[in-house]
Amino acid sequence: MATYLNFEEKIKKIEEEITVARNRADEHAVEILNHKLTKEVEKTFKNLSDYQKLQLARHPDRPYALDYIRDLMTDAYEIHGDRHFYDDNAIVCYLGYIGNEKVMVIGEQKGRGTKNKLKRNFGMPNPEGYRKALRAAKMAEKFQIPILMLVDTPGAYPGLGAEERNQSEAIARNLFEFSDINTITVSVVIGEGGSGGALAISVADKLAMMRYSVYAVISPEGCAAILWNDPAQAETAANSLKITADALKELKLIDDIINEPLIGAHRRKEIAIKELGDYFLKSVEELRQLTPQQRYSKRYEKLMTLGEFSDK
Repeated sequence: MATYLNFEEKIKKIEEEITVARNRADEHAVEILNHKLTKEVEKTFKNLSDYQKLQLARHPDRPYALDYIRDLMTDAYEIHGDRHFYDDNAIVCYLGYIGNEKVMVIGEQKGRGTKNKLKRNFGMPNPEGYRKALRAAKMAEKFQIPILMLVDTPGAYPGLGAEERNQSEAIARNLFEFSDINTITVSVVIGEGGSGGALAISVADKLAMMRYSVYAVISPEGCAAILWNDPAQAETAANSLKITADALKELKLIDDIINEPLIGAHRRKEIAIKELGDYFLKSVEELRQLTPQQRYSKRYEKLMTLGEFSDK
């Protein structure tokens, strides 16, 4: 059963009317209502606020990393553990094929349902998760296998144990290693990209975002709590933080925006998953035309221009 957000109430009502008309076998009414639905979807989704896009990025039905992995990959083999502490289920690593391309996929997985959310720690990795990701990336580098990273986390886990096991060092190590890794890397924000937890698997030759994903240094709730001591101001913060794909592309902080259905990836999962797969394969083909030195140079130039501003 579909989950509707508060701004989708009119869409929900029309879809319920379509269901009733179909049950009555009233094809004429169905045709009229479908036309009405199309117009309502365009009206609603072409005028979304940044906060509404944040709600879409967090939608519980939105495709998660494992949805992309299961639909895109063949002969997929999961890689477990960091060989130091334990296997962090908030990050998944799979070796397999996308089309005819052998690939290593590293993704942050939130989980669905109470039991699975707890297993995945709500998509908040511990240091072991980032070390597992780096281990998988180094394996891919050894065999010159392209890497696809799927970013979807509210942030790295801030627990006492994570800090004791050097959470900040694990993230910093990934930033350093991924900036220098000698294989093709593509990172895509598929939902929520939060703080250093997202950044740890975002350093790549190409960084893209799905149309309704968000990417921020802090959650709007955290920003509101700091600035106004009131988490209820999250909507105001979201509309000020420049967290959307369009805003970040304009600021040159990401390379590309991957299209997803106007009504959202959660309503047309197969289309969104295909779009991401096609983007990845196209990116690998483009990057393969460059020499390793050219890729290094482009990666370095991109990293060095992040946060550039003008006082004019």
